[in-house]
Amino acid sequence: MRTCQYMTSVGHALDIPIVATQQYTKVFGGTLDECFATPEIKAATPIYDKKKFSMLTDEVSTKLTELDKSSYIMLGIETHVCVQQTCLDLLEQGKDVHIIVDGVSSQQAIDRQVALQRMQAAGAYLTTAQSAAYMLMQSADHPKFKDVSKLTVAHMKLPNEFNDAAAANSSL
Repeated sequence: MRTCQYMTSVGHALDIPIVATQQYTKVFGGTLDECFATPEIKAATPIYDKKKFSMLTDEVSTKLTELDKSSYIMLGIETHVCVQQTCLDLLEQGKDVHIIVDGVSSQQAIDRQVALQRMQAAGAYLTTAQSAAYMLMQSADHPKFKDVSKLTVAHMKLPNEFNDAAAANSSL
């Protein structure tokens, strides 16, 4: 969730539209509160409830059509279900899709790993949150560079399960 907070904060700072979905809140309850660093960012984000695994419901598809974007940055839970199905749907529409690998998870590591491989083979770009944030700005001359740099410094000080796993694997 820390990476989700970071990316939603970066998106908010850079005035990039954020669209969020929650899977069947009647059964699972709200799953997005922890995705936003501030109530202001959450209040500015359209959040859609869904039962479909892909987030491309009729409502969300209408919103995305209004936004008229050709590239999407994705992160979320259940990489092998919701993230993967949404990614494949967007790719089928000819969109560029960037998956934040340190911002997606599955209950089982093998599900996450295989989903990332499948999405990449289908044409999605795999990247990290920090790499995506700086890619969006393109230069230290960006007017929001200092704001995003502060968010990045704060984010990098927090524990990250993927960094911890990489450290553990490198010591084997």
